Amino acid sequence: MSDWDFLHDMHNDGYNPDQIADAAACGYNPWECDYIEIDRAWVDSEFTDPAADKPKKAFKSRDGFPYSTLEQAEIFHDLIECAMRHFENTGRYLQIWGELGEIYAEIKFGLCRHGSHKEGSDGTIAGKLVEVKTISPEKANDQVLVKSQGGFEQLLIVRIDEDFQFTGKLFNRSELKGGSGKFLRGQLKDEAGNA
Repeated sequence: MSDWDFLHDMHNDGYNPDQIADAAACGYNPWECDYIEIDRAWVDSEFTDPAADKPKKAFKSRDGFPYSTLEQAEIFHDLIECAMRHFENTGRYLQIWGELGEIYAEIKFGLCRHGSHKEGSDGTIAGKLVEVKTISPEKANDQVLVKSQGGFEQLLIVRIDEDFQFTGKLFNRSELKGGSGKFLRGQLKDEAGNA
């Protein structure tokens, strides 16, 4: 007798095809097993989150990624839609460029943002400190200035055009111009127009 002959016996005993398929999936006839009663309260106690009983602190900001990347992407699209509607309704841009640029950097480049009010950089990408600068549709050129005293290793320039399309480019600090002055200068497109 093979290991699977019980499936034929189940058919002969009047089990329906779904029950036979379940038995084939688990390798035995589950309807012939002795069941163990499990106390629901015990199961719930084993799967409770011990942190759930702790009092919650007021949320300010946290280091790292958002709690949900999918939720962050949805928020990003909602903010863009809101900014577009505001522009269509008033003819003025909603001044949320910096936040949009950083959320874009989280989603597109994997930026892991610092907590609130940390100076020197906005977060990290692949372990390197990154400063994010966003160019709004109101600006004609693709050049940004960043303080040379900042403790960043890379600069991410994000450009948002008048159609709310985003582009971004990551530069190493050594690629920026003006190393001896108070500011460093980065440009999204080079003289040939390449991004």
